[in-house]
Order: sequence, then structure tokens, then C-alpha cells
Amino acid sequence: MPTFAYEAMDNTGLEVKDTIDAASEQEAQQKIREKGFFVTRIQEKGRTKKKKDGKGGGDGKKKPAVRRKGTFSIGKVNGKKLTTFTRQLSTLQDAGLPILRSLRILENQAKPGPLKNCLYGVIDDIESGSTLSEAMAKQPKAFDNLYVNMVKAGEAGGALEVILQRLAEFKERQQSLQRKVKGAMIYPGAVITVATLIVGFIMYYIIPKFKKIFEDFGTELPGITVVLIETSDAVVNYWYLGPVIPLSIWIMLKIIKKNKTGAFIVDWVSLKIPLLGQILRKSIIARTCRTLGTLVASGVPILEALAITRDTSGNAVFVKAFDHINSAIREGESIAVPLKETRTVDDIVVNMVDVGEETGALDNMLYKVADVYDEEVSVLVEGLVNLLEPLMVVVLGLIVGFIVIALFMPLIKLLNDLS
Repeated sequence: MPTFAYEAMDNTGLEVKDTIDAASEQEAQQKIREKGFFVTRIQEKGRTKKKKDGKGGGDGKKKPAVRRKGTFSIGKVNGKKLTTFTRQLSTLQDAGLPILRSLRILENQAKPGPLKNCLYGVIDDIESGSTLSEAMAKQPKAFDNLYVNMVKAGEAGGALEVILQRLAEFKERQQSLQRKVKGAMIYPGAVITVATLIVGFIMYYIIPKFKKIFEDFGTELPGITVVLIETSDAVVNYWYLGPVIPLSIWIMLKIIKKNKTGAFIVDWVSLKIPLLGQILRKSIIARTCRTLGTLVASGVPILEALAITRDTSGNAVFVKAFDHINSAIREGESIAVPLKETRTVDDIVVNMVDVGEETGALDNMLYKVADVYDEEVSVLVEGLVNLLEPLMVVVLGLIVGFIVIALFMPLIKLLNDLS
């Protein structure tokens, strides 16, 4: 049985060199994988060197590297998976492993999907001579401008492991806030959905049966019952408008937001909605301050940092505000003065930014603002949920009461006539 000499990496990234007996190279690789190792090179003893990536061959001539192909996938990389990847890459870099080896370890343990496909591309580009930031820039499904520019700053400053730690912390905080908001809205969302389905069922199936009874007896119906029956008829005849109307509104808003002026108007109105507008505005302030603080702390030039932060705001009102700040800084202004002129943030944010610029600790002040507003968003969301619970009970009580009264009034009259 042939003997194969191989080189591989274990789960911690350490290099392993050993030999193994197997009938074929494929069987040898399978046995090595079963040991928990990732093969980087394998050759049969007594034959010309063979590499797993396809470089080299039996004729002693180098063959071009074969670019690995990932599995078919749709959509961008999940935020949670990217956060986990960033934390793991940060840990491996802190342990002193070469970046290529770290990426291979993470690619090997990743499940088939968008992230694994992107890592294939990153590894291939680095092997071709690209830097990590250049390779990541070619994978927009996983790595946005914020991610790429921070990695670029880390490479330029020779502190990639520190930058990756900051990126991991930034994404973990971002994920934590999103989980809080989504988790708080699950209960009211579920209650509203179930209540809508129950009321729809009553209107579609139950009310028409009572309508037939009333028509058979020929009794005169009170106004409240007439309104209920007409509402039921509308539900039966035009039930398809239930999903069509919200979908049409959503599509219309998407079309309006394609226009710069329309997007500004829609986003401005959304910020003025009672309570919900407050939550949206504070969450945008928290996100943009944390993004800008992370970029400044990582050594990204301020104008470039503002441009990246503007793109991550997700609101046309704040995009316009950041454009104004960027233009003012180009003319020699500080950040605080044009920030106050935009009237998009509270005075406390302006004052803390002003103090941060004067003391040279702008990144720390931005972090503190982000922490304060993250907490305020959590409090507002909790307050909204606490407000929705009694409000839903009252609304459902009124709907059920209306249906019961509208149905029982003609029934009572009918029983009196019969008696």
C-alpha cells in the first residue's frame, strides 16, 4: 500500500507533518480529514511533489492555480455570521497566526453559503498577491466600505489585530441593539397578526351566516348591524385588497425613494412620527456616532470617515446633514459647528463632539454618545411595548364589543317579536 507524506493544519492553526498509508490520494486525504486536520500539501513517497491547490505536477512544471468555486448562494452574508467571523479572525490574529492561515481555518470550518464563497475569493486573491483589504473589497456581499476601510487602516498602521477587535466589538454592539428591538416587537407583532386573522375569519365566515338568518326572518336591522354587515360584505368581496394595499404602499414608497427629493420627504416624515420617529432618530444617531468613532479610532482620515458614516446612516435627512458637515470641514470648520447647523441631533451630542475635538478624544466622546443613545433606544422600545399591550386590549375589546352588540340587537328584537 502506498505511503503519503502530508502537511496539514489542526484546528488551532498549528502545522502538522506526518505520513499515512492509503490505497489512493483521495483515501489519504479522507483519513487525514477524519483526524480533524486541513490538508495543505500531500505527495506519495517516491513521486514528484503534489499540492492540494493544484500547483506543481509530475512533470516538474508549475501549473496555474485553479480558482476554487463555492456553492450556489443568494443574498448577502448574514450579519450574525459576519460578526462571529470577525471575532474569530480577531482572536486568531491576536494569537499571532499569519492572515492566510487564519482565513483558511475559518473557511474550512464555515458552512456552505455566501460567507464561505466570499472567503474562497478572499483567499485566492491574497494568494495572487492582493492585500487583505483589496481582497475584501472584491466581496461586497460580505464586507462593506466600513469594514474594508478599517482593515485598510489597520494594514497601513501595522495594527490589524487591534482594528479587527474594534470591528468585532462594533458589530457585536450593533447586533445586540438589533436583537433588543426585534425581540421587543415580537410579542405585539404576534398579537396583532393573530387578532387580525381572527377578526377577518369572523367577518368572512360568521357574519354572512347571521346576515342570511336576518334576511330569512325579514326583520328590520338597526344601523350598527347594517354597518357590520356592509363591512363583512366588503371583506368577502374585496378580501384580496388586504395584502394588496400594504404591498402597493411599500412599492410606492420604494419608487418615491428612488428620487432624491422624494427620499428626503419620506425620511423626514418618518422622523416626525410620534414615538416611532424618536426611536428611529436616536437609533440612527447611535449607529452613526459609533461608526464614526470606530473609524476615527482606527486612523481613517476624517473626510473619508464621514463619507462612510453617511452611507451607513440609511436616512436621507442624515445623508444631507453629513454632506453639509463634510463641505464645512473642507473649508476649515470643526465638526461641532456644522453639526449644530443641521439640527438633526440634540445639543448634548453637539457639546460632546465639541469637547472631544478640543481634548483630542473625539472617538471616546462619540462612543459615549452612542452608548447613551443605545440605552435610550432600549428604554423607548420597552415603553412602546408597554404602551401597545393595553392599547391592543382596548382596541380588541372595542372591536369584539361592536360585533357582539351589532349581532345581538336584532336577535333580541327578533325574540321579542316572536314572544
